[in-house]
Amino acid sequence: MNDREAEMRTAINLKLVETGEKEKLKELLRTRLIECGWRDQLKAQCKEVVREQGLENVTVDDLVTVITPKGRALVPDSVKKELLQRIKTFLAQQTSL
Repeated sequence: MNDREAEMRTAINLKLVETGEKEKLKELLRTRLIECGWRDQLKAQCKEVVREQGLENVTVDDLVTVITPKGRALVPDSVKKELLQRIKTFLAQQTSL
């Protein structure tokens, strides 16, 4: 990522935070992930890791390391597309970026 891209990301993130849109997007994401069963799938994955390694042998950091890539891969494309569209619409409405 070059300096210009980094500056643009920072400006977009700042605008998302300032307007409250970032919280709205996070809440939408939470809702969609629950609706599609993603949360339940991740919970089952965590239980499986604990079952395989034993409760006394697993740390939160271990779970995060194992589950994060799986969690990202399990997010449905429809949810990703919806969030991307919402971000694009938000950016199109902003004149100061």
